[in-house]
Amino acid sequence: MTAPTISAKQVKELRDRTGAGMMECKKALTETGGDLDQAVELLRVRLGDKALKVGDREATEGTVASYIHSNGKVGVLVEIDCNTDFVARNDDFQSFARDVALHIAAAAPLYVSEDEIPAEAKEAELRVFEQQAADKPEHIRPKIAEGKLKAWMNDNVLLNQPHVNTDKYDGKTIEELRANLSGTAGENIVIKRFARFAVGA
Repeated sequence: MTAPTISAKQVKELRDRTGAGMMECKKALTETGGDLDQAVELLRVRLGDKALKVGDREATEGTVASYIHSNGKVGVLVEIDCNTDFVARNDDFQSFARDVALHIAAAAPLYVSEDEIPAEAKEAELRVFEQQAADKPEHIRPKIAEGKLKAWMNDNVLLNQPHVNTDKYDGKTIEELRANLSGTAGENIVIKRFARFAVGA
């Protein structure tokens, strides 16, 4: 059975209704065949009502975490926001922020979320992948190119990346870790922006 095609509009609508993360919403829609109401119910089971109710609350508190590699050649600053100063000072929140900074240093993502990728950047990558698939049968070239584009986004988007500490986080993505923390804290947790510095880069 072919998996349903989930549009960005559907994902946005589900995010607006639940406050859940983009990847969680897309996964829920895929598993429910694009049925919005069923996807809401699925997210309620997975994340709990508490996590879904906080998504529309503005995140105006938070922290800026830093990480400097032991060789002094790579450094990261990342801003992670939440709703209250109480959660911002919480050990779990601070630990998450530090672990995200460490991950960014190691994985070198280019964007926080897929929404940040400029349309022209996606189009440029897609053209490259289409050219790479030029020796394949014509009817499967678009699918190959789209698959490579998705893999490229997973490699370069922070929220899509599994945390580099696989022993600690068991292959969970940064988005999954963010959503879990949001559910535990009962607040909207947002990875706002980051800067990664490398000597000679």
